[in-house]
Amino acid sequence: MSTIGSFEGFQPVSLKQEGDDHPCETDYLSTNDGDSDKKPGPRKISRQLSVTKSTLYPNPYHQPYASRKYFATRPGAIETAVEDLSSHITQTSGETIQGFWLLTEIDHWNNEKEKILLLTDKTLLICKYDFIMLSCVQMQQIPLSAICRICLGKFVFPGMSLDKRPGEGLRICWGSTEGQTLLSRWNPWSTEVPYTTFTEHPMKYTSEKFLEICKLSGFTSKLVPAVQSAHKNSAGSGRGEELMVLAQPILIETYTGLMSFIGNRNKLGYSLARGSIGF
Repeated sequence: MSTIGSFEGFQPVSLKQEGDDHPCETDYLSTNDGDSDKKPGPRKISRQLSVTKSTLYPNPYHQPYASRKYFATRPGAIETAVEDLSSHITQTSGETIQGFWLLTEIDHWNNEKEKILLLTDKTLLICKYDFIMLSCVQMQQIPLSAICRICLGKFVFPGMSLDKRPGEGLRICWGSTEGQTLLSRWNPWSTEVPYTTFTEHPMKYTSEKFLEICKLSGFTSKLVPAVQSAHKNSAGSGRGEELMVLAQPILIETYTGLMSFIGNRNKLGYSLARGSIGF
């Protein structure tokens, strides 16, 4: 019976943990130069400790500053926006800002849009502000005396709707939806809708400051008396209609909701840091 090779002179090798600089007596291997006259001697295995360290930064599992992806929450952004808008309103209309809020507008197609709301003695201003370029993109002015109904309640959708949202909101109406044309009802970019709907901004709990300006109840508590006061001070309107404040569900008539599904999931209505595109 033949044998393959020879195990004579074989010595086991043990593995050491990193950081153990003391040699182990088993860290020696026998060597044979082919000269039978020379006694094989031990030779120490050379090893080099790694001097590099690879880590992920920032750690994707620990993001204490995740809220900073919203440009509105970055230091000085909201203050700059309010200062710019206040000076513009003072120069153009002479009115004084009584308060401001950062809320999320939900249009008649269920699309979310980040908006700054400013309240004066006579007007409610809804501003689309670009927090990246720090400039006002669009401003809608609604006379307080024209507001006829304010509704607070949970969002409801048609039974066949595919894109529903939880939570509560506030709807401000300054006209009747019965006179709304079919084109404006089904046009997602229509500006002839006689109402607007709001909910709280997702960064409400970022800090005490944002808790104050993103709270829907805080905005409602200032809006209702301001509208009532504007109705009393409105002279010669001949409307004879008082403000109605209702607690009822808020209907959003969307069915397929594909556009709002894509836009809301990706936060396209917010000034948001989208991250790096390259690699």
